Amino acid sequence: MEYAFLLFAFVCGLTVKLIGIPPLVGYLVAGFLLNFAGYTLTEDLTQIANLGITIMLFTIGLKLNIRDLSRREVWAGSVSHTLVWVGVITCCVYAIGAVAANFVDGLTWKSAALIAFALSFSSTVCVVKVLEESGESKTRHGRLAIGILVMQDVFAVIFLVAATGKLPSVWALALLALFPAMPIINKMINKSGHGELLPLTGFILALGGYHLFELVNIKGDLGALIFGIMLAQHEKASELAKSLLSFKDLFLIGFFLTIGLTALPDLSMIVLAIVFCLFIPLKAALFFGLFTSLRLRGRTAYLSSLVLSNYSEFGLIVGALAVSLGLLANSWLVVIALAVSISFVITSVLYRNSHSQYHNHKHTIKRFEKNERLKEDIYPTLHNAEFLVLGMGRVGRGAFNALSKLSDVSVWGMDADRVKVKELSDEGLNVICGDGEDVDLWDNLDIKQIQLVLLALPSIQDSINITRQLKNAGYVGKVAAIARYEDEVSHLLENGVDKVFNFFTEAGLGFAEESLAYAHAQQ
Repeated sequence: MEYAFLLFAFVCGLTVKLIGIPPLVGYLVAGFLLNFAGYTLTEDLTQIANLGITIMLFTIGLKLNIRDLSRREVWAGSVSHTLVWVGVITCCVYAIGAVAANFVDGLTWKSAALIAFALSFSSTVCVVKVLEESGESKTRHGRLAIGILVMQDVFAVIFLVAATGKLPSVWALALLALFPAMPIINKMINKSGHGELLPLTGFILALGGYHLFELVNIKGDLGALIFGIMLAQHEKASELAKSLLSFKDLFLIGFFLTIGLTALPDLSMIVLAIVFCLFIPLKAALFFGLFTSLRLRGRTAYLSSLVLSNYSEFGLIVGALAVSLGLLANSWLVVIALAVSISFVITSVLYRNSHSQYHNHKHTIKRFEKNERLKEDIYPTLHNAEFLVLGMGRVGRGAFNALSKLSDVSVWGMDADRVKVKELSDEGLNVICGDGEDVDLWDNLDIKQIQLVLLALPSIQDSINITRQLKNAGYVGKVAAIARYEDEVSHLLENGVDKVFNFFTEAGLGFAEESLAYAHAQQ
């Protein structure tokens, strides 16, 4: 049965992708269609969904710099948003219950506050997937959004402990033994190599963290997240996260299906869910106002607010717990589930054009900026750059090194990962931290002398967006990009890129040329 569910999810995901909508929207639709057809949620599908969430939280931890959580814009933004949101939405929900008393079960102030709290979370699954698909998880706004999500996850765990009265076991103190055990765990990761043993190691660590925390009465998902954070500084953390990427996406399909299979709504529930979704602009506006008041740039505040403007799977967990404790009627859980689903669709569709939306309205958005800048938001400078490499991963670093060997040119690199930029800078390389899709960055950089920009990025959509931003900023030089598949080459050329290199073809050509040069040198 689970195979049939996944097959139907694949068909729906492929269908919506063909019309330009993210596949996760198709997965959500598949769940509701299966529910409408009379199918119910199975234990095996629930296990698949839970495994997807556990692996996802573990990979988030692998990419998370713990210092990001200590930043004022993260902890102050998350706490302030939750408090203000719960206060305002509690009043709105209670008013709705009073006006529509004939269509909804009776609401008390306590139940209204629980619904508001359930709707205060933003979806970790949806946000991370949207950011990863757009290649923005390590940008300024991506790291801010993920930091907010982690803080909200902590709020959820605190609520679950308080609501159930299930305090951590005294054996929870034994978890401190993980710190002296880290050298052994790190050595195990190193010995796992680069093949099939590496993702298996990731599974063992993620599930191990989950079950260890469950054993001491702490939510297991928090354990997976903390295990990932503890390993984030490992040299193979990024490779480990990439090795789990396909597995995580596969298992998360089960999660999206479970939302639709939770319950089938009636007309009144659908209307209430749509009313709740009318609060989404308020959620985004509240985030935006808080972020700008904390001195973030308008663009960072706008993109972070947009990607966080949805409801969360944690809302379903909070709602389910409230129902089990008799604090909410069953119908409210269905309403929350439907609102969560609709919010996923809204975020997935709107964020796809977020950069062009910002470009069209940037003058209005920038009016809300504070004059004083945070240290991370001060734009970098380029000195006499002639070649600029965007994306300092393995391919970008290789291109940077090759160009640097030419004695008569000035080569600079740029990457959105601040940690990576610092490491490269410490090595003496000319690198700056920046998001290539930030039109404000290009407006503030001196790009008049740049003759060639090389886009060493995994996402061709990012390359296309950056090419457009360069043209909008008045760049007149050439743009080169990489592609992994042949159909991507023509797509890039059609969208303004001057030269496209097929990654695998060019790698083979370079290998052959260097081998021949070596052979001739030995003769």
